Parts: sequence; C-alpha cells; structure tokens
Amino acid sequence: MTEIIITTGEEIPGQKIAKILGIARGNTVRARNIGRDIGAGFKSLVGGEIKTYSEMTSQSRDEAFNRMVNDAVKMGADAVIGMRFSTSMVMQGASEMLAFGTAVKVKKG
Repeated sequence: MTEIIITTGEEIPGQKIAKILGIARGNTVRARNIGRDIGAGFKSLVGGEIKTYSEMTSQSRDEAFNRMVNDAVKMGADAVIGMRFSTSMVMQGASEMLAFGTAVKVKKG
C-alpha cells in the first residue's frame, strides 16, 4: 500500500509542493435505519449521546476518508493538503459524507 501524507494544513514541514494534481475526493451516502430511529427517539426523550448515530457517522467518515486517499493515490499524489469533511442531506433520512483535499506531489526541502 502506498503511504501518503494527509493534512488539514496548506503546507508540509520540510517539504515543498512541486505540483498540484487536483482535488482528491471520496464520499459515501448512508440511510438511517428504522431500528436506530426508534432507539434514537427514546434517547431524545432522556438526552445524551445517540451512540448508533455516532457510530454510523464515524463509519461514514472513515469510508469517505479512505475513498479520498484512494483517489489521491490513483492521481499519483504524495500528499493531500487542505483536507476537509463536508456533509449534506441527499434525501429525507439519507446523508452524504464527503472528504476532499488538494492532491499534490512534494519534494524534500
């Protein structure tokens, strides 16, 4: 597996951006589950964390991140700078998690 640097920053210490390859991105769309919704409804009555939704969000974030990294690798990137996450509702009960950043080639110094 190719290892690349991923950072939310615009620079990589000790390295210079040699070439911008483009935007690397990865996304996933997840729908809610009726069983989770029932449990979440009960939890909203008493307050606190809704762990099933936290887990679903974490899994979505991981999947989108991994897809972004794979996209960057396909582009021949050594790093992704300015990495961000974004979410949006696609339809009632379904949300998209998007990971994106600038795929770059770097050189030492």
